[in-house]
Amino acid sequence: MISQPYQLYVERSDTLKNMARYYAMDISTTLFGHACLTRRWGRIGSRGQSKLHIFEDEKDAVSLFLDILHQKRRRGYQPSRR
Repeated sequence: MISQPYQLYVERSDTLKNMARYYAMDISTTLFGHACLTRRWGRIGSRGQSKLHIFEDEKDAVSLFLDILHQKRRRGYQPSRR
């Protein structure tokens, strides 16, 4: 069971480069009690792509979550202004 919710939705836009991207992540529990990190990304308004990571331990899922968060922040992704 996940001790606290982990969810993220960030966007990166640049009108000069015609760039409008999003990146979303969340950690949930599978039916078997494992931690599952779900990542989704793509152009804003599109379905995009997704990837699942299954972990035995919640600590490992949170570690990857935070690593990706720091990477996206360095690349200029910001929380959406909606």
